[in-house]
Amino acid sequence: MLASRLALLSASLALAAHVSSDHDEKVLQANTPDRSYHLGERFPVECLNRTLESGEHIMDASGELVYVPFATCEETGKPLQFEFGSEKDINCTIASLSDPMYHLFEFYIHNDAPLSCRVPSIPVSPYDTSSPHEYTTFQIALTGTLQLSHLHINPQLNVIMHTTSTTGKEKGKASNLEGQILAATAYSLPPTKSSPRVIIGDALPLRFTVRWYSARTLPPSTSKLSSGLGGHVHLSTVVYCILSFGGGVAVSLAYFRGIELPRRMRRYGFEKLGVSEPSRGGYAFPGKRD
Repeated sequence: MLASRLALLSASLALAAHVSSDHDEKVLQANTPDRSYHLGERFPVECLNRTLESGEHIMDASGELVYVPFATCEETGKPLQFEFGSEKDINCTIASLSDPMYHLFEFYIHNDAPLSCRVPSIPVSPYDTSSPHEYTTFQIALTGTLQLSHLHINPQLNVIMHTTSTTGKEKGKASNLEGQILAATAYSLPPTKSSPRVIIGDALPLRFTVRWYSARTLPPSTSKLSSGLGGHVHLSTVVYCILSFGGGVAVSLAYFRGIELPRRMRRYGFEKLGVSEPSRGGYAFPGKRD
C-alpha cells in the first residue's frame, strides 16, 4: 500500500515537473525577441476607437490610445483576421451596420478621420504578460461617395504586407515559411455603378485581396498593362513606330525613283556618249568633251 502511494506521488511530481518545464519553455519562447510567424498562422486586426461626435481617437486614463478589434465577420463569427503568408481573398461581411458604425464609415470615406489599425509584428503569446507587444501600423484607405441618405462604398480592398520571411526547401518545394511583419496597408479603388448602396442596418460585404512581399520594395508586375505604364512598350508606341517606318520608306522610295534615279541615269547616258552634262539652268545642247 505504501509502495503504491509512493509510486503515485512520484508520478504526480514527475507530471508537475513536466508541466512546469513545458510552461517555462513556452514563456521563454514568448519572451524571445526574434520569434516569428509560421505559414498560415492567424493574427488579428485592431483599429483605433473613435468618438461619434468628431471622429477623434479615444485615450485611456494613462494617455494611451485605445484599440478595439475590427468588426466581426459574419463568415467566421470573429473579428477580422489574416493568415501569415497566405495569398487569397478573405470575405468579411458586416452583418448589419449599426448607427454608430455607419457614422464612423462616413468619417472614413470623407477623410475626416483615417481608419488607423494595427497588426502584431510578432505572434502575441498568452504566456507573455510582462513585455509590451510589438505592432505594425495598418492603414486602411476606404473610398466611396457620401449622399444625404446613403453611402456608396467599394467593398473590394487590396492588402499589401511586407515581411522578413525566410523559406526553407524540402523536396524541391518551399516549406517552413516564417517571418515577422514589417509593414501593412490596404486600399480600395473608387466605387463603380455596381458598388453597393449602404444605409443604416444594411450588410456590408468587404472582400480583402491579400498579397505578401518579402522585399522592402514591390517587384515589377508581369501584366501587359503595367509593362506599358512602366515605360517599356505601349501598343500605340508600336503602331507609331510601324507607321513612321512605313512613311520613311515611302518618302525614300519616292525621292530615289523620282529624282535620284533619273539623275543617275542621265549622268550614265552622258558618260556613255562621251559628252559633258549641260550646266544647271542652261538650255544649250550638250557638246563634245575636250
